[in-house]
Amino acid sequence: MPDAPLTIYTIGYEDTTMADFLAALQHAGVRRVIDVRALPLSRRPGFSKSSLAAHLQEVGIDYRNLKALGTPKRGRDARKKGDIETLREVYEEQLKLPEAQAQVPVMLELATELPSALMCFERDPCHCHRTMLLHAEAPDAQVVDLMP
Repeated sequence: MPDAPLTIYTIGYEDTTMADFLAALQHAGVRRVIDVRALPLSRRPGFSKSSLAAHLQEVGIDYRNLKALGTPKRGRDARKKGDIETLREVYEEQLKLPEAQAQVPVMLELATELPSALMCFERDPCHCHRTMLLHAEAPDAQVVDLMP
């Protein structure tokens, strides 16, 4: 009997509150958040690395940051302008870097251990590097996009 495909959730915190973000994760049964931001900082209260980890811990969700799987500034700037093609090109180059390639198996192992969600800022997974990451590195995974 073949193994079931790995299920990986994704979530972005753009235009949401911490309460809604946590509720979406809990409702889906997520037990670990894998932060794939190159810069795990945020102007949105509660979403910078340390405070986010504390909020997640309060509801029993583990937090890990794999910043080498994040998008470089040039890609983030392109996304802000709606230039998804440049974002895609920049992110494809990012994924070729040794540090990114070293974090891919870590991400997959973490997601195998506990129900996990890849997290970054962008709400729309169609315009986000987390979707590109999963298409490139976990093409057989069942991806569930959460919208808080």
